[in-house]
Amino acid sequence: MYLELPNKLKSLHNLSRSLSHEMLRPISRQYDLAEHAYPKELDLVAAMLDGMNDGEKDNAVGARHSAQSRSKDAGIRNGANMAAVVGIQGMCWGDVGLLLSLPRQGLGNAAIGAVANEEQMKRFGHKWAAMAITEPGTGSDSANVSTTAKQDGDYYVLNGEKIFVTAGERADVVVVWATLDKSIGRAAIKSFAVEKGTPGMEVTRLEHKLGIKASDTAVITFTDCRVHKDNLLGNPEIDVKQGFGGVMQTFDNTRPLVAAMAVGLAQAALERTRELFVEAQIKPDYTQSIYSQSAAAAELLKMEADWEASRLLTLRAAWMADNGQPNSVEASVAKAKAGRTCNAITLRCVELCGSQGYGEDELLEKWARDSKILDIFEGTQQIQQLIIARRLLNLSSAELK
Repeated sequence: MYLELPNKLKSLHNLSRSLSHEMLRPISRQYDLAEHAYPKELDLVAAMLDGMNDGEKDNAVGARHSAQSRSKDAGIRNGANMAAVVGIQGMCWGDVGLLLSLPRQGLGNAAIGAVANEEQMKRFGHKWAAMAITEPGTGSDSANVSTTAKQDGDYYVLNGEKIFVTAGERADVVVVWATLDKSIGRAAIKSFAVEKGTPGMEVTRLEHKLGIKASDTAVITFTDCRVHKDNLLGNPEIDVKQGFGGVMQTFDNTRPLVAAMAVGLAQAALERTRELFVEAQIKPDYTQSIYSQSAAAAELLKMEADWEASRLLTLRAAWMADNGQPNSVEASVAKAKAGRTCNAITLRCVELCGSQGYGEDELLEKWARDSKILDIFEGTQQIQQLIIARRLLNLSSAELK
């Protein structure tokens, strides 16, 4: 793995940064204050991204497919996952909430890309997709999903409630995790693409949140919601030997994307803090030991080192996916490291910058609030560490809880 981005991805990174600077940052505070108002300016951004990817299978901001099934003879490549990570990092340098509000670029799109067949990709691949996993009694333990899907002829009947669904009100499609048979356990959990307007699906509430306020976060109920069998994503058969692997493959695609959000946000905070340091005549010296510098300069250098580690771990997880290498552990490592690092960096930057960092005149205050979710959704810090420990110790979920 090369540590430098190829020219194609450098161009993508520069473009996403330009979009962030010219279009996202200027409206960032406006939509933070106007919670739940849809940022209409994003329609133009989404149209630009659609134009960039017209006719291509890959998408610059949302991975459209899994590369796990690629031929081993296909050669080393940087594909959809790497492009998604680079694009997301640049966009979240602008605003995480606005990135999560971009039409057709949601985590649900990455979920569809991970497990959908070709026919489903044609139907859903260019629609805005949200992902509904969390329930009132089921948070980090995704295997404990209680929303049910009972087959009735050519349809499945869904019943249950999902909470904290990002873009749940605005999306065209919601990818819903439901169990075919609760008694069988995790092997019976499947994901269904439920289109907006399907009878029995209702958005009952929008959440008021600490951060990412531009993004709508919905509660959705399913009451005898009939979904055609062709909308079941992946294999409809219950394979006890495979267990949870089919739907969990989704996370191998989406966790590096969340890590990339954290990397982009932390980079924004570090760069702005460095600028404020220069105004205060605090200049870190990269040629000298941190012990010979001011406490503030030394702290900035240590945060930059932590950020660089997060960035490289994120690129590694995406690169492995693009090159057909199993990346479940690496995806969790990247998510855990980047999420925790981003939250720590943004809070420390607010502290180091004093009244400037804490006031609404600076985006540092907003970035600190936005950062917390990146250490929570797509699996909390604690769950990521548990997943990593299970894999390293070769223990099952029953053996290590």
